[in-house]
Amino acid sequence: MAIWLTEKSRIIVQGITGSEGTKHTLRMLASGANVVGGVNPRKAGTTHEGLPVFATVAEAMEKTKADVSVIFVPPAFTAGAVKEAIDAEIPLAVVITEGVPIHDTTEFWAYATAKGNKTRIIGPNCPGIASPGASNAGIIPADITTPGRIGLVSKSGTLTYQLMYELRDFGFSTAVGIGGDPVIGTTHIDALQAFQDDPGTDAIVMIGEIGGDAEERAAAYIEKNVTKPVVAYVAGFTAPEGKTMGHAGAIVSGSAGTAQAKKEALEKVGVRVGKTPSETARLMREIMQNR
Repeated sequence: MAIWLTEKSRIIVQGITGSEGTKHTLRMLASGANVVGGVNPRKAGTTHEGLPVFATVAEAMEKTKADVSVIFVPPAFTAGAVKEAIDAEIPLAVVITEGVPIHDTTEFWAYATAKGNKTRIIGPNCPGIASPGASNAGIIPADITTPGRIGLVSKSGTLTYQLMYELRDFGFSTAVGIGGDPVIGTTHIDALQAFQDDPGTDAIVMIGEIGGDAEERAAAYIEKNVTKPVVAYVAGFTAPEGKTMGHAGAIVSGSAGTAQAKKEALEKVGVRVGKTPSETARLMREIMQNR
């Protein structure tokens, strides 16, 4: 089992003809993902890397029965691309683009809500979602782990890869990179709920980082709703207080938003928190070995 992305998922790529779109489309295809076409209104009616290119998401969905879009368009055009995906009511839109203005993300997030949240948005500024052995939508390397029964949700792309690699002998049901911007579509809580409901997931790794209160809110959700074991890592234990570090969302104000405050909130509800990514992997290893 997996969440949101399975071997039956049919993927289109918005921005397929650009350099990043081309590179990662070929990567997804090589991993076995079912990429069925792309969107570029200026090149509609042509083919690119053997795949048909359509003028709109709606046309691509009609012709290919696609149910996932991976978005590789420049930041200035991302809001328009996401709104187009929302208008077409594609079930999943994975927004890889980095540097999307917060105002634009807020705008398309509100647009999705006004349209009834028929499209799940992952990102922006994220590595995407991978269900090892089944499908891969985004830029997560396909060969660093194996299929298994651990679920992973992470703000950080590179830490997603590290945990997937360190726990490759146990493997993953799905890994979701939600992105580290201040405003994102899918949250830690959304993924925690999906993994809790997924019979193919036995335990969950959650990766957060300093700034904001997403991890504290996730802790409150875990306390009331998650019965599966959760281990966590919060990036930024060595960050100087009051500094903006890394992702735009990582702003520390007083004690709120610090790695220590987040660690304490998570441990209070029974989540084991590693001081390093490798320690976090070791904690999960102990859980999986004792199942």
